[in-house]
Amino acid sequence: LSENADFMREGLQACGFNTLGSSTHIIPVMIGAPEKAVAMAARLFEEGIFIQAIRPPTVPPGSSRLRLTVMATHSRDDLAVALEAISAAGKEFGVVG
Repeated sequence: LSENADFMREGLQACGFNTLGSSTHIIPVMIGAPEKAVAMAARLFEEGIFIQAIRPPTVPPGSSRLRLTVMATHSRDDLAVALEAISAAGKEFGVVG
């Protein structure tokens, strides 16, 4: 589980995402605007990736995020596919360059 979480967290950070210093298998991916977080979660769901959009009032305004939960049963291929899709969505929605 730790190896999977590290792989995903390091990959997200390499893409330019802020993961808020997460050190667990639950990884926040900072988005900022709630509309972008919801739109990204919906786009990723269409691609078979379940990731939750967390927005106010659960988090403070301006700190909306995606919450990704890595599991021990995810294969490295599963994680690589998810990472690629999250990166592409981040670029599409102007969250990362």
